[in-house]
Amino acid sequence: MNKTIILGAGIAGLSAAYHLKEKGISSIVYEQGKDWGGLCGNFTVDGFRFDRFVHLSFAPDEYTQKMFAGTHGMHEHIPYPTNYYHGYWIKHPAQNNLHPLPTEEKIKIINDFVHRPQMEVSQIKNYEQWLRCQYGNYFAEHFPFAYTRKYWGVEPHELETKWVGIRMSSPDLSEVLRGAFEAQDKCFYYAKVMKYPKSGGFKSILNTIAQGADIRLEHQVCRIDTHEKRVYFSNGTSSEYSHLISSLPLPEIIKMLPDVPSAVKQAAADLRYTCGYEVSLGFKRPDIAKHLWFYIYDEDIPPARVYSPSLKSADNAPAGCSSLQAEIFFANGSNIPSPQQMLDTTIDKLINMGIFKAEDLIVKDIRFENFANIIFDQNIYHNRKIVLDYLHQQHIYSIGRFGKWEYFWTFQAFADGKNIAEQQELIEHAT
Repeated sequence: MNKTIILGAGIAGLSAAYHLKEKGISSIVYEQGKDWGGLCGNFTVDGFRFDRFVHLSFAPDEYTQKMFAGTHGMHEHIPYPTNYYHGYWIKHPAQNNLHPLPTEEKIKIINDFVHRPQMEVSQIKNYEQWLRCQYGNYFAEHFPFAYTRKYWGVEPHELETKWVGIRMSSPDLSEVLRGAFEAQDKCFYYAKVMKYPKSGGFKSILNTIAQGADIRLEHQVCRIDTHEKRVYFSNGTSSEYSHLISSLPLPEIIKMLPDVPSAVKQAAADLRYTCGYEVSLGFKRPDIAKHLWFYIYDEDIPPARVYSPSLKSADNAPAGCSSLQAEIFFANGSNIPSPQQMLDTTIDKLINMGIFKAEDLIVKDIRFENFANIIFDQNIYHNRKIVLDYLHQQHIYSIGRFGKWEYFWTFQAFADGKNIAEQQELIEHAT
């Protein structure tokens, strides 16, 4: 038998299937949902298209850009996101754009920035310390501390810092002062151009790699027998394999395996992640959305960030209409409000912010995603290694954001699927 099975038809799984096929190796992709795409997928409500969580691409290499563009091409957007903070609209990142704030608050931020704690990098033990050292206590406590609780669902001291990378702007004193005295036109975002498909929603970046793939939908894995090399599905079917590639979340796949050592089970259970709601709103006016996306620091307003699908591409909304999509995150194990409560509260808060009027709203939808992002707590690398080492011992190739348990952007998940296809060991055994 020579049969390669891929679990999960998201970007990593489809990329693995495509690049294996390019090398003459066939595979079958099993997907639990009714459609392929994973978190890159989308849905439509009364003519409004919404992505599953929000996406824009800034793939750095020409090959990935070409694959994502497909036949319809991409819109290019200069990323000028905005922040909402206690009634003020502040360009992003806030630390570089303090200009709209009251004088007294700017004085507190700048004074604490000048006198911020000084520590060697080796001494910084967690994200809270990193933030205080970068921005000073006042700004750290009022801006990224609040956003950390909203986006990650945990306190800053619970996080380590390797994930930060280029994601956070670290201005010097002159940049902070300039942004406090004058409105800034400069784009400080880590990606200078963000791309989005002209048609079909973000999912269409996968059209090229999904075309011709053998995708079996509505096949939810319930058990994997690594001794028999067989995958069992909840619909009563099963499939034998010679090689198994999985993009399933690490805590989930461990539950599907037989005779897993208790230490591995515990390590998988201790991996933390966020889940969350997508609140999708459609409007009968074309001018509701003013920003491609914006962040919300106020902790009494549920969404951490809000995007506009219709600004990303007019193809996402009917003519003469516009749309917004809000993301609300929780750490796994949190007490999560009901969908109706979350929907009503989000709409009320956005109306109070002056984003839209109730009479303009014609579509409202809320959906829950079990896995949104990885929480980089202090034990992530230890626990992740235990789980991945065990899967390797079971000859399971794990890929993608939740399969590698990494903070992957879409182009990185795409590359991870490509890389597994190029591993000489897999190719030699599969041919």
